[in-house]
Amino acid sequence: MFKELDPLLHSQLRLAIMSLLISLAQADFVFLKEKTNSTSGNLSVQLDKLSEAGYIKIEKGYKGKKPRTTCQITPLGRKAFENYLEALKTYF
Repeated sequence: MFKELDPLLHSQLRLAIMSLLISLAQADFVFLKEKTNSTSGNLSVQLDKLSEAGYIKIEKGYKGKKPRTTCQITPLGRKAFENYLEALKTYF
């Protein structure tokens, strides 16, 4: 029996973001942008969607005089990612 895939995580970019964050304590915006080959605008929109769902925590601050945005997966996001992987296994 197939399990339903979380539509929020089924997006290619959001899944890539979560895949990176699952193994990192945190990652900054520039790192995520480089690793996912996304535009700043698209990445920002997708991070907001993950944040609104409670899957990631976004912190905005400064490193010296430069603005810095960091992202961290939440316990809810970790569980959602694990559930997504388990559901995906039912398709094999």
